[in-house]
Amino acid sequence: MQNIVPMTRPALELRTGQHLTLTPQLQQSIRLLQLSTLDLQAEIAEALAENPMLERADEPAESEAASDREETVADEPWNEAEPRSDEMPGSGGVYPDDRPDGFDSARNDTLREHLLAQLGLTHAGPRDAALVALLIDELDENGHLASPLEEILGWLPAQAEVDLDEMRAALSLLQSFDPVGVGARDVAECLVLQLRNPDLTRLPEAADPAVLACARRLCADHLPLLAAGNVARLRDALLCDEATTRAAHALIRRLDPRPGRAWSVPAADYAVPDVIVRRTRQGWQAVLNGAAVPRLQVNGLYAQLLGNQRESSHAGLHAQLQQARWMIRNVEQRFDTILRVSQAIVAHQSAFFSEGPSAMRPLTLKDIAGELGLHESTISRATTQKYMLTPFGTLELKRFFGSGVATDGGDVASATAVQSFIRKLVAEEDRAKPLSDNQIMQRLADQGIVIARRTVAKYREALRIAPASLRKVHASR
Repeated sequence: MQNIVPMTRPALELRTGQHLTLTPQLQQSIRLLQLSTLDLQAEIAEALAENPMLERADEPAESEAASDREETVADEPWNEAEPRSDEMPGSGGVYPDDRPDGFDSARNDTLREHLLAQLGLTHAGPRDAALVALLIDELDENGHLASPLEEILGWLPAQAEVDLDEMRAALSLLQSFDPVGVGARDVAECLVLQLRNPDLTRLPEAADPAVLACARRLCADHLPLLAAGNVARLRDALLCDEATTRAAHALIRRLDPRPGRAWSVPAADYAVPDVIVRRTRQGWQAVLNGAAVPRLQVNGLYAQLLGNQRESSHAGLHAQLQQARWMIRNVEQRFDTILRVSQAIVAHQSAFFSEGPSAMRPLTLKDIAGELGLHESTISRATTQKYMLTPFGTLELKRFFGSGVATDGGDVASATAVQSFIRKLVAEEDRAKPLSDNQIMQRLADQGIVIARRTVAKYREALRIAPASLRKVHASR
């Protein structure tokens, strides 16, 4: 018996529904809002180069700029005695504090170019030179070898017949180049390379053979003990007296564990503020930074000529005219949104602008979004990589948002304010008897801020403050 399977017949069905479509204009508006000021300038420069309908407007007259400056109250300047941006958690400068002497700015050439130029001056054969160039390409921004030799060897084709000894010889040649320590596989090897033939004019401690030998052993085998600050165990492990150990430590502090950063760190890193906060008769007010706001307009001559033509005859030019109008409107909307968000932030955080980081209040994106009638994602885009010039430095708008910590008085303190208190307590502590996390927790509790010890440790680590044991060791040196 044969089964008969019924066949389904195709049919057309009409359904109604709704869905959200992002128009090109809306997509451009969202993209411009999330761009930083520098990225926006690049975007506008590209649009100006591609679209003849778009051009820059004339600069504002000096009288207009002068009238804007009159809005600021001259007899109420910012208090220069107040702490600046370096008191804000994580608002350090461009360079780390431990950069070597004479390290001012990045080099004009790259580290790769610098090393390849030295390679060209050697008598290495084509095969060895190719292997050294391969290792140069594997260096990270600190000048360290990013991958093990065995892994790099595995990348090479089998027909090249390169063995591990050849790779080691190529690495040895690379490690003889300037800067000293380049090509190291870890920090310990980097420091050992710098102590191999030390420059006595820059490292006078190395003139003492005992100190130099102690420093070499310390770098090769006992860096974890040095980092832990356990001086007693360090002396026992090195079999050196205290004076020699301290001299060796002083010698190591003069070395650079990241020899390649002089070619990778930019000469300067500036944040262009989108908004400036000023004290006026009405209180703190946020205004747009005129230098950051591009002034755009449609080319009047082209627009007039197209106005007398039918759209079908010059469809491409009419499309460019529409794109120019979109760009102008979306740029204006971008800065209008940033200004509205900034004004709301200033209203919520007015105490910060008068008293400093310790007066920062808890604030969330949801709070501002509900107040302005915008979505949280819009607030996030409007505050990411957007900066505000304040009496305490130029700060990203994101810095004004943070969770709260309950106090005994029923009030709420922001995490930024708690971090500010911790920084102040550590700055005022007795360096011979630094405060432990538990003692900091008790000091905060005395001020009505009750948090757990692990929370203190988390905030302390975020501020890049060492534990009490290490601070004590550093203070004794």
